Amino acid sequence: MELQDEIFIEAPRDVVDAALNNPEILQQCIPGCEELIKESDTELSAKVALKIGPVKAKFGGDVTLDPSEAPSKFSLTGEGNGGVAGYAKGGADVELIEQDGGTLLKYTAKAEIGGKLAQLGSRLVMSTAKKLSKTFFQNFNEVLTAPPVEESEAADEATNEEKKKGFWGKLVGA
Repeated sequence: MELQDEIFIEAPRDVVDAALNNPEILQQCIPGCEELIKESDTELSAKVALKIGPVKAKFGGDVTLDPSEAPSKFSLTGEGNGGVAGYAKGGADVELIEQDGGTLLKYTAKAEIGGKLAQLGSRLVMSTAKKLSKTFFQNFNEVLTAPPVEESEAADEATNEEKKKGFWGKLVGA
């Protein structure tokens, strides 16, 4: 199975590159990601819960990054095991191109699956892979282009939450 796509992100290439190497940002963006741990500068381990058609599974896996051509290009390889649901392994090549005040991210990903996943049929697996990829990049773009929350706004939000809890606590007799 092979996926290719591109997305424009309204952020400088260096920012996009740094975010793609930040486990906290990636964990927010990867659909179903429960845990993402940076083992070294080039190795990550992950736990992801996914539902593909009727198959629901938790995958544990490892990803190895090759940032030797960063920030313009990098590649990654990985494999994950979902127990009886099957396994997936593959890789991706990513290119980051400075364009119109932002970054054009192009990728080509290849994957091989086995077990129950492989029995679902390539059409279902491909459509799910496209959907997951689209969701990841939408989330990634939103995280990178969201306006920063200033400390005073965060403090105001916390105070408002405490007020709401106080009001609701009084309402329910807590």
